[in-house]
Amino acid sequence: MTNTSNNTSQSGGVSAGFLLFLVFLILKLTHTISWSWWWVTIPLWGGAALVGGIMLIVGIVALIAALVSRR
Repeated sequence: MTNTSNNTSQSGGVSAGFLLFLVFLILKLTHTISWSWWWVTIPLWGGAALVGGIMLIVGIVALIAALVSRR
């Protein structure tokens, strides 16, 4: 018994953050914007920094809750 349907699912392509980075990069290299390189590259690392910040806040709240519950 063979499956004749084509079940190949490809998840590829360019993310919105990468496209935004490319736009910022082109604008920076053509001297249209005079932003710092930190701001130009923020679409690449901004999502990870946001997730890390949220995890840090959740960790601090959990630590405080654990310390309060010990009393």
